[in-house]
Amino acid sequence: MVKIGSPMTSTAKKVLLCGSGELGKELAIELQRYGVEVIALDRYPNAPAMQIAHRSYVVSMLDGAKLRRIIEDEKPDLIVPEVEAIATTTLMELEREGYKVIPTAKATYLTMNREGIRRLAAEELKIPTSPYRFASDFEEFQTAIREIGIPCVVKPIMSSSGHGQSTVKCEEDILPAWKEAQEGGRAGAGKVIVEGFIRFDYEITLLTVRHSGGTSFCQPIGHYQEGGDYRESWQAQPMSDETLRKAQEIGRKITGVLGGYGLFGVELFIKGEDVIFSEVSPRPHDTGMVTMISQDLSEFALHARAILGLPIPEIIFYGPSASRAIVVEGDSNSVSFDNLQEVLAVPETQIRIFGKPEVHGHRRMAVLLSRGRSAEEARQRTLAAFNALKVEL
Repeated sequence: MVKIGSPMTSTAKKVLLCGSGELGKELAIELQRYGVEVIALDRYPNAPAMQIAHRSYVVSMLDGAKLRRIIEDEKPDLIVPEVEAIATTTLMELEREGYKVIPTAKATYLTMNREGIRRLAAEELKIPTSPYRFASDFEEFQTAIREIGIPCVVKPIMSSSGHGQSTVKCEEDILPAWKEAQEGGRAGAGKVIVEGFIRFDYEITLLTVRHSGGTSFCQPIGHYQEGGDYRESWQAQPMSDETLRKAQEIGRKITGVLGGYGLFGVELFIKGEDVIFSEVSPRPHDTGMVTMISQDLSEFALHARAILGLPIPEIIFYGPSASRAIVVEGDSNSVSFDNLQEVLAVPETQIRIFGKPEVHGHRRMAVLLSRGRSAEEARQRTLAAFNALKVEL
């Protein structure tokens, strides 16, 4: 039996979000629809989810002592990591002490860096992956590139949104790729992964939901990236029944080992009928923002239901849909969006403005969502809205 009390009372169901970006904000909204009391944490003040949470704290999620102190004070029913960089050792200790970590502290630990999840998938589960090597210093890095071969892809073992990622296409790219990976890691300089370059036909995110009734899948999401950072996604990505079956088998296998309830973003390369595992996130995925317009239950609604122990009897897909990220470049503490009347004049189109307070460099600040008679028409509609939008710094 699932029972939820009233926020800010002794009967409240309390969820603590470790990370308060745009994905955390949408999850907080969905949790509050069920009357859940939400506490939001992030490394900077006024992060998107903090703006709607019942309480918030500014803290580095890598500071295990401070994280523990907040959790012990708040005593949440659920601890929900929403970022990759987090003090996983502290979470595992808290889980052993009786706190519930979503989906599990083990899943957070394994997926926090690319080494843990890649070794699990390739070496333990024998799931097809690209060839790979890990390197802790520049000498090992050079050796790894010789063994993998050029071209290859280089990533910090812990980063997000494409930070620190690059492609080595010739010998001259090796040193810049190493420097970029060292500067772009979520926890600073450290180990990197060198991956063989796969000439895939397309790549997908398969949103996989583990819940009280079993495991469910959303329609496959195709996406386009620049420098490893998501820029567009569309649903449903056309693929054969057999290829989809293979993708779902991998999704079921990897999330089954990670365990717990919640939504997972399983990233896969598709080449012909072959399905190759790339990564998995034990939380809502940026490419999955398209589900805010494509389904009756968005990825955030699905995650909320699953972690609360509520059933998910069916996921209704409305039809071809697309999302387009609004990435703003510049240096400003004041960002505004103009010409919205033209943006929303595009048929079947919506916009979500995240409310991030500043941009220094480049930052995803909003997303456009559209439906259409086909995925291509939906993409064209987000493009028309994108071209109409004016961002002022």
